[in-house]
Amino acid sequence: MTNDRLNWDDLRYFLALARNGTMSEAGRELRVKHTTVARRIKSLEQNLASRLFDHLPQGYAMTQVGENLYQHALEMEQRAFAVNREVLGSDTQLSGALNLTASHNVASVLITPHLTKFHQNYPEVELNLLCSIDLADLTVRQADIAIRLTAKPPQHLIGKKLLPLRHGIYASTQYLTQAPKTPQVILWLGESQQTDWLVKSFENVKVMMRADDITTILSCVENHMGLARLPCFVGDSSAQLKRLDIALPPSDWGIWMLSHVDLRATARVRVCREFLADTIQDNRCLVEGLNSHYW
Repeated sequence: MTNDRLNWDDLRYFLALARNGTMSEAGRELRVKHTTVARRIKSLEQNLASRLFDHLPQGYAMTQVGENLYQHALEMEQRAFAVNREVLGSDTQLSGALNLTASHNVASVLITPHLTKFHQNYPEVELNLLCSIDLADLTVRQADIAIRLTAKPPQHLIGKKLLPLRHGIYASTQYLTQAPKTPQVILWLGESQQTDWLVKSFENVKVMMRADDITTILSCVENHMGLARLPCFVGDSSAQLKRLDIALPPSDWGIWMLSHVDLRATARVRVCREFLADTIQDNRCLVEGLNSHYW
């Protein structure tokens, strides 16, 4: 007998027939046809070059080779059950590490203020928060869940749009109080000075700076450098800023919850997804700028 020819799936059929004594009863236990049991037993006997059962009038009885195999098969069954208990136990007990990624602003405004509640509900889940705007962390599967601001997520990721993203024009109270005759603006890197909201609202502007991330632009606005177009949840979260009554067209962007298509959803991932979806959607008024303080 050569153990390298054995696998657990073959031994399931062997144990079922050894316990039940008939092909039909073994099939019922395994929820397969009795012909499937017969075929698998025949294949196992051929692989081992040994007869495992004698077919008697009252059913099937193990041969001496079958008796010898039986104890080894039981040990493999117990190991398989132990693995299942450990895996399923970790899942149902909601414990273990969970990797979450979000941009700095999404994390600090919409997620971290509410994580105490998550830890109270799921104290054995260890959250690892990666603050990044890069989707590469998902591509290489460094994260289980990503919260992203995007207009269209990549096709290799799956998820759902939690809320539409709304924008406003913001400036600090100090800047607005001492506003220069020619408005000063902070633009996104690559954004034209002829962008719609500038052309429609001002005859002339002075571009003070261009930047490629929300945190930098927010800092410029809070330090009284001028006006900027910001997501409402960012602008309205700053006590130093006021929103100007300048109408902007709805954005195609939204807040998306994403994961890699190949990632399996354990219980801790599922409950975190539900928690994040509820938490962000509870902040609808903030995200959609419904409670903005206007100048």
